[in-house]
Amino acid sequence: MLNQDTFEVEAGPPQKSTNILNMRTHILSLDDSASRVKDFISSSNGRYVCVSNVHMCMEAFDDSHFREIVNSADLTIPDGMPLTWAQKLLGHKEAKQVRGYDLTLALCQMAAKENIPVGFFGATPELLRTLGSALCDKYPGLNIAYSVSPPFRKITAEEDQQHTADINASGVKILFVGLGCPKQEWWMAEHREALHCTMLGVGAAFDFIAGNKKKAPLWLQKIGLEWLFRLATEPKRLWKRYLKHNPRFIYYLILQLLGKKHAP
Repeated sequence: MLNQDTFEVEAGPPQKSTNILNMRTHILSLDDSASRVKDFISSSNGRYVCVSNVHMCMEAFDDSHFREIVNSADLTIPDGMPLTWAQKLLGHKEAKQVRGYDLTLALCQMAAKENIPVGFFGATPELLRTLGSALCDKYPGLNIAYSVSPPFRKITAEEDQQHTADINASGVKILFVGLGCPKQEWWMAEHREALHCTMLGVGAAFDFIAGNKKKAPLWLQKIGLEWLFRLATEPKRLWKRYLKHNPRFIYYLILQLLGKKHAP
């Protein structure tokens, strides 16, 4: 079940950014994020938005090529509360968390209201059907012009060309990409020049909106322990990620706050 949140998209000021470790993140609100995406889709240029958390930050810290991918994004929003806290500690008291789940809903509401075609790329066919049904029930008139679950294996060059052609032919202006980090960020960067839409790598938002995964209670979200809730619900899949990344993130952030240099 979707909640009854509603969103208003208004024009926002140019966005400031700051580096957390080696990853650029923007200082913005949910409204700012949606407004900036609305600006992006006014042109036919391909753009992409990264929805960042500690996992992405540490992947960027460890891999210089992936770091370039994230830092080249048109927008990198702080989905994880630890990143928002880091932004505040780095002097941006106005920093706010912008969850990929909330941004997806805000943009779908805007798209339904303004007849902007949207698309979904990733997940499974069953999940995409459930997701599309849930969003269309919540936002009547939402035009889902494209919805494809690519194979989990490595796709061929011919298949990739066909996906690209189909996305452009559909007229999609906002493409939500749910391939998981870091795969979705690589995919968006590789297709920026070929596609005529704005892509958002929203990861698990597909599952949360469709109801396949439970959201953390609001009080856990506010104190930055949403990751702990996710770990408790998916321990086999997530324990290695959190064990590897979270302690190192805290350590290197402390070094950054102390003004000490570090290298991946």
